[in-house]
Amino acid sequence: MSEQDFHGLELLPDLLRPRQLFILLHGLGVDSSDLVPLAHQLQVVYPDAAFLIPEGIAPFDGGVIGRQWYSINGMTEENRHARITSALPALHSLVQHAQDKLSILPTDTALVGFSQGANMALELSAIHDGIVGRVVAFSGRYSKFPEKAPALTTIHLLHGEDDYVIAVDHANAAFDWLTALQGDATIDIASSVGHEIHPALVERAISRLQTCVPLRSWKRALGSEE
Repeated sequence: MSEQDFHGLELLPDLLRPRQLFILLHGLGVDSSDLVPLAHQLQVVYPDAAFLIPEGIAPFDGGVIGRQWYSINGMTEENRHARITSALPALHSLVQHAQDKLSILPTDTALVGFSQGANMALELSAIHDGIVGRVVAFSGRYSKFPEKAPALTTIHLLHGEDDYVIAVDHANAAFDWLTALQGDATIDIASSVGHEIHPALVERAISRLQTCVPLRSWKRALGSEE
């Protein structure tokens, strides 16, 4: 993938064709370098995967160096959903372009986000079901719960119990909503943890990625036995 196609950081395996793709979305007011430690942790477990950490689509307008996926200036609960969804076409194009360039299927793609990046990942999966196989959302929230749970994407919610930026109540409510709709979702809450990608949550995320069998797979297996 050339620099003109992608702005951010790439960690590519030695294989000619990676077997999985992880796209990591950073939070507000930082840049792609912020998620390099997380990428390295995942790379130990998935050495044959490609890791892309794109830059947010606009400069941070909060007065410091960094990037953002969407502006929070003047944002309210009423305009939050429109603000976020207006930024989704760029992310949708980025994901599809990366999959095409690296010859990776959506089922073998994971979208991993922190804070604002997690919000983007959740909203993208709600609108474009199946564009990725997994969403790993650290300290994120929906701006609006989806009317239908994603049928082709598994959602992993990870949150700090003491998060005062995005309250843990959002994660609990999202999990309850998705499970009520019979969606594939997991939740892990770390006590005494704030708004951060805590090692305990990274450990749980890796465990979920390695061991979680989607509900849809169970349903197919049960159906084949009848």
